[in-house]
Amino acid sequence: MIWLTWRQYRRQAWFTLAVLGALAAIIVPTGLAMHAKYEDSGLAACRAALGQASMITQTGSVANCDSLAHQFQQQFGGMVFVAVLFVILPVLVGVFFGAPLIAREVEQGTHRLVWTQGVSRLHWALVKFGLVGSITAVLAVGYALGVSWWFEPLVSATGRLGYFAFDVQGVVPVVYTLFALALGIFAGTYWTKVLPAMGISLVGYAVVRVAIEVFARPRYLPAQTLTFAPDSGQTPNIAAGDWVMDQGVRNAAGDMVLPNSQIGPCGAEGCGTGGAGPGAYN
Repeated sequence: MIWLTWRQYRRQAWFTLAVLGALAAIIVPTGLAMHAKYEDSGLAACRAALGQASMITQTGSVANCDSLAHQFQQQFGGMVFVAVLFVILPVLVGVFFGAPLIAREVEQGTHRLVWTQGVSRLHWALVKFGLVGSITAVLAVGYALGVSWWFEPLVSATGRLGYFAFDVQGVVPVVYTLFALALGIFAGTYWTKVLPAMGISLVGYAVVRVAIEVFARPRYLPAQTLTFAPDSGQTPNIAAGDWVMDQGVRNAAGDMVLPNSQIGPCGAEGCGTGGAGPGAYN
């Protein structure tokens, strides 16, 4: 069964390795360049010196750190668009590996031949699910580790959990990949036609991802509201890595007068770090 499953998926496996090799050819040189720039420019030491407090006092060193971060982002900000590729990769696993796993067998009728060879349905399913799932998990872990290393300097420089950073770092891409595979297997088992199962896997994955981004992710942790006066000398600390969900300017009575606005010095992402008013972080 293991040999048969490998024969069925060897083309997809070689194609996957070729894609990962091409991605490695992109992220290794650019990652080394970003890490070298991040360290040599002094931005790494500057960020470390700011600490993890959500609010810090605006000083010359803070302004210099913001300037270094702005220069780094100008040079490597285009790498953000490469991260889009890493966001969509998991769904390809579900479409091309998960959906055909059962659907192709049933559509072509080859499952009947296998079941007449002394192989139980449970054994047949466990071998197919186990082999494809294990290889997917190993590749997903390697991919996640590589992308996390590659994206780390840019995330540290910008200091925010945007730019797809949450979706391509840590265990998140591994979980999304396994979810896409499971969704594809379910679609192929229920509809038993390869092309419809692939389409349903793609649409289903997109719907779940959008729902998580819009409704779930902003509520993983309760938001905190930070308020500071324009003349207080305080400013949000980009190095803390807080996710700014909303910001604005309030009057002395506490009423919002300028939503989505701020007053103060510009930070590493235009004018996204200084100013007065509440910023919701989580």
